[in-house]
Amino acid sequence: MPADRLPQTDAGHYRLVCCECGDRREDDGTALGCPAPHGASLLRTEYTRGGFTPDDRATGVYRYHRWLPVRRSLPDTGRTVVRRAARLGAELGLRELWIAFNGYHPEWGADLTTCSFKELEAATVLGRLPEAAGTLVVASAGNTAVAFAELCSRHDVPVVVVVPQSALGQLRSRTPYGPSVRLVAVADAEYADAIALADAIAALPGFTPEGGTRNVGRRDGLGTVVLAAYEELGRLPDVYVQAIGSGAGAIAAHEAALRLRCTGGEQAGPLPRLVLAQNSCFAPVHTAWHTGVRPWERADPEPDAIHRAFAPELTNRRPPYDTAGGLAAALRESRGDVLAEDSATARAAMEAFAELEGVDIEPPAGVALAALRTALREGRVDADATVLLNITGGGRARYRREHRLEANAPTLVVPREAAHDPRWVADIAAALTHSVATTRQPAVLTGP
Repeated sequence: MPADRLPQTDAGHYRLVCCECGDRREDDGTALGCPAPHGASLLRTEYTRGGFTPDDRATGVYRYHRWLPVRRSLPDTGRTVVRRAARLGAELGLRELWIAFNGYHPEWGADLTTCSFKELEAATVLGRLPEAAGTLVVASAGNTAVAFAELCSRHDVPVVVVVPQSALGQLRSRTPYGPSVRLVAVADAEYADAIALADAIAALPGFTPEGGTRNVGRRDGLGTVVLAAYEELGRLPDVYVQAIGSGAGAIAAHEAALRLRCTGGEQAGPLPRLVLAQNSCFAPVHTAWHTGVRPWERADPEPDAIHRAFAPELTNRRPPYDTAGGLAAALRESRGDVLAEDSATARAAMEAFAELEGVDIEPPAGVALAALRTALREGRVDADATVLLNITGGGRARYRREHRLEANAPTLVVPREAAHDPRWVADIAAALTHSVATTRQPAVLTGP
């Protein structure tokens, strides 16, 4: 269904609230920050409907539309499946292990065909976006790109997706992306370079930044993982485990838990303790939480650390840690912890999950499961706790076996220096505007 025919809904069911100054205002669908003169702060949503009331008539993630900042819904979206993992729990020594599965596994009713919980955020961001917003600009290291490209292609929403060239292998689909999707690949780059170029493009007329963690649509979409768990368990879990890069999903889980606690009271249970995980070779949040040192405030002593990461999706150089309402606040309020796992433990965790639960999972989920195993062994998580493990992506290997997927060529390939030299931006924007993906061969810019 084209974007201009998506069913419209009233967006007056929520307000935006600044985590720093408390300012409340209506949402225009694109706001990413508070206009007041203070330090960096996230916005949060405040919904007029107090109680948690899923809509049985709605499909996919929009089952929770009363607690989503959306003004329209997209058909054919999926949602999280929450189920008890008895065999895996027994192997770990946990009596109450629940998994929030985000991926593809028809036997469980799991229908996220992009095989990642990033599909939840893409559906909500697009549902929040006003039709006159122009072309959305998204930066990604992989899964976010897949989710936005797939949904924007399916629903004819104009988008520019900027990725490191190394991530192009993930951008495969059953049918080629439509002309509404422009892929920009940055050669010899990492996620930070993609973010820098996306920010520069989004600042030009006719383009709108998606905003990453700052986008309330992204966080509330990811927060539906906790809403789905609350529906299944009848209460909040004691512990919430997830691997993080920017930490948007962890912040989102904490915000959803706060909202449920506010409306459900003591019956909802205490706030879940966040147990977060990163790659051992690149773990800025782990370092900041345990040592107080902010790696992003100094030069990277290991420039190749990102390239050694087992899960590249978790390599955000500048997470929203000290931002008001950000990661540090969520960790403090939830009495949280951060662990770091190497490739060997993460790979072993992936193999164990496939053997015990019968589903392949993605490297970030392997990092999270490895961290849970470590936390139990070291006594950081009680064996009697009710634990919710967010399997942020799974079923991709099976989906690729069962469906013929085609590679999607980038619209444009640019060198790494283009991400940091403003002289390139106008030429890139012009190339994107005039190349309506009529060819499978990418244009290559070699100079501004």
